[in-house]
Amino acid sequence: MMRTRLRFLAAFLLLPLAIAIGCHAGHHPQTASGSDSADSDDSQFKVYPLRGTIVATDPATGEVTISHEAIPGYMDAMTMPYKLRDTRIIGELHPGDKVTADLMISQIPDGGVFVDHFVVIGQAKPDYKPTVLFHVPQPGDIVPDFRLTNQDGRLVHLHQFRGKALLLTFIYTRCPLPDFCPRVTRNFAALEKSLSQDQALYAKTHLLCASFDPQHDTPARLKSYGEEYIGSSDPHGFAHWDFAVPTARNLPSLAHYFDVGITDEADETITHTLSTTLIGPDGKVVQFYPGNDWTAQQLLADLKRLYPGL
Repeated sequence: MMRTRLRFLAAFLLLPLAIAIGCHAGHHPQTASGSDSADSDDSQFKVYPLRGTIVATDPATGEVTISHEAIPGYMDAMTMPYKLRDTRIIGELHPGDKVTADLMISQIPDGGVFVDHFVVIGQAKPDYKPTVLFHVPQPGDIVPDFRLTNQDGRLVHLHQFRGKALLLTFIYTRCPLPDFCPRVTRNFAALEKSLSQDQALYAKTHLLCASFDPQHDTPARLKSYGEEYIGSSDPHGFAHWDFAVPTARNLPSLAHYFDVGITDEADETITHTLSTTLIGPDGKVVQFYPGNDWTAQQLLADLKRLYPGL
């Protein structure tokens, strides 16, 4: 269902290595024992963010020893070994690497404890040669005027939303995992509902779900998908919330800028990362939200901070 993938990110002069996850039906990551994991769905884990330094790796056991900072709500700072959820990445981790990761506590009996979703934020052994550089949106970055086609077949471009706060996220309509694209879109639906109850803030904002699947996500498909979440087939229902897709030619630059790792799989699913960005009325990045841990309430609060006078 989800697979770890090696990809490179570029933020200013940093080249952190990310081991990304995404939607992929029919594949189960390997556990440290080398067997298929029966609980590969992230929703079956309680997840805590971890930050520390790799002390040692043990390919024989599939373990990495990490000296990490305190994990709020779970444990104090300490150094201890952890099993990798996907042992295939062990060769890409080196003693001295500074990392962030997720500590994943299984919620099923005897499910175990693993670490996964690594990002190397400081390399001790710079032996990687990236073929693709991803940009991690940073506050103040000027967003390029990317062009897409929306659910009505109309061309939209990001600069047309200047003067409003734009919340942009990435999905594909065939995503098979409820905790990935559907969860992100549900959060946008909840945000849309909250914004509709504050007309002043509603008028100052816009939502955009961008697909990275131009082969399948036609305007008609995006419209049908959008209507499911908007809860209406009213043609005016998309006035504040667009669903759009770039051309296959323009997709790579859009995905790279917004840190969306994409891999097309043999079964036509897509392994991908999650990316949501708040763009200010001036066309500059205000906040970047990786993953799916953010909530509609968090985005609403950030929008209200952007417009303190409303």
